[in-house]
Amino acid sequence: MSTSAVTPGTRLAERFRLEDRVSEADGATLWKAIDEILARPVAVHTFSPDFPRVHEVVTAARAASRLTDPRLTQVFDAAEDDKAAYVVSEWVTGETLADLLAAGPLEPERAAGLVAEAAEALAHAHEAQLYHLCLRPAHLVWTTGNTVKVLGVAVDAAVSGLTTDQPALDDAEGLGRLLYAGLTGHWPGDEEEGDLPAAPMTDGHFCTPRQVTAGVPGYLDAVTVRACLPESRKGQAPLTAPGEIAEALADVARPMPIAISYPSTPAVASASHTEGLDVAHRQKTTLQPLPPVQHRPVRPGGGGSTLNRVLMTLLVLLVIAAVGVGAWTIGRSLGSPSEPTVAGNTPTTSESSKPVETQAVKPVSARGFDPLGDGDEKPDSAKLAIDGKPSTLWKTETYTSADLGRLKDGVGLLLDMGKSMQISDVVATLSNAPGAAVELKVGDSPELGSLKTVATAKDASGKTTLTPEKETTGQYVLIWFTRVPMDAGTFHGTIYEVVVHSPGSA
Repeated sequence: MSTSAVTPGTRLAERFRLEDRVSEADGATLWKAIDEILARPVAVHTFSPDFPRVHEVVTAARAASRLTDPRLTQVFDAAEDDKAAYVVSEWVTGETLADLLAAGPLEPERAAGLVAEAAEALAHAHEAQLYHLCLRPAHLVWTTGNTVKVLGVAVDAAVSGLTTDQPALDDAEGLGRLLYAGLTGHWPGDEEEGDLPAAPMTDGHFCTPRQVTAGVPGYLDAVTVRACLPESRKGQAPLTAPGEIAEALADVARPMPIAISYPSTPAVASASHTEGLDVAHRQKTTLQPLPPVQHRPVRPGGGGSTLNRVLMTLLVLLVIAAVGVGAWTIGRSLGSPSEPTVAGNTPTTSESSKPVETQAVKPVSARGFDPLGDGDEKPDSAKLAIDGKPSTLWKTETYTSADLGRLKDGVGLLLDMGKSMQISDVVATLSNAPGAAVELKVGDSPELGSLKTVATAKDASGKTTLTPEKETTGQYVLIWFTRVPMDAGTFHGTIYEVVVHSPGSA
């Protein structure tokens, strides 16, 4: 199929309809197309008849189609025949790193989180002997679905004809340059990259991120230097593969998929005792006073006593009737809270029927808890799960399977509340990856055997509430993973934030 024949409206493989030409260079054209069978947009590369590397591109695309990390562009189809050669892949929408940098450098933690995700994804690609080789800000995308996506693994290098004898080092340097760009808003390369200005230089080599932008943490400066600024390493060991960069950034906060906020006073599941009965503005039903009784003069012969008895009987009947009406009104008000009630000294509800209001109690400390292993589990980042920031996190070590690699029965995050108290519930914000199994354990000793399981959640993800079935007290609260989900290609448990609710001290 000639280049002139590939026009908007062309259908490939009887299902992919080309719609908009996105870009074209050196005989390769990128299209936005529609998969008519699945009714979704896709990206399609087509090639002119004289494009010299069609076989290499299609071979790379077929290999990339076997990658399963969701942070890498998914390849759906690739074909090479006399009629047409094309590659069909996932259509990604969002903001590239270049877009994000249009207003200046990113917050250091956000830049590091984006690159950490990209490094982990590329490490998985390298395990399959697939490489990127041409990482640029346009290849790193923060999608509209609030995830990281790395575009063009293997395919873009084949399209451009890039080869190397040291692919791991090249991709590590590419990740380092992306981190440099995120931290400074400059590009540390021989040529300018898009709208990013070139990184400033001193003594013939690029300045470090901290020399360009104030507030860059020292450890992120060191990671960048070790990855892509050999002149500034000063004895520091280089980072020579994406896996090494992923390990160096393992504890940075990852971009949070969903913004989470907690009310200062959590809503109680049952209705408030004043719901529908606004005590301050209730309408009062007042019994009207009886009209005064006119007493006639007493007649001789006892007639007055008879009249008095009649009047007294009438008065009693009226009082009984009034009391009955009042009692009926009160009963109806109590049965229908939306209607006004009778004011009086008798309370409308007893104290024992009032729902107990809970409040969030901040733990004194948190630590990664691994009593069945080496004792600690990522202890340095445990405090991030109780810092009130949903963008920071604590996560377990990486395991080879959901059952913790069959190494132990569980691992978790242990909270010290400072004193023994009643625990109403614990809200843990996990990753969105399904498949976690967690238990809530509470006790007055930080020993695993002393902590009692009071609630469980299977196939947990996202915001998970663990509520004890009966009254539970203790100083120590443990969120205990017995299974961890596959999250971004690896098996690990993640806790973004923990909120402990209590009605008061025990």
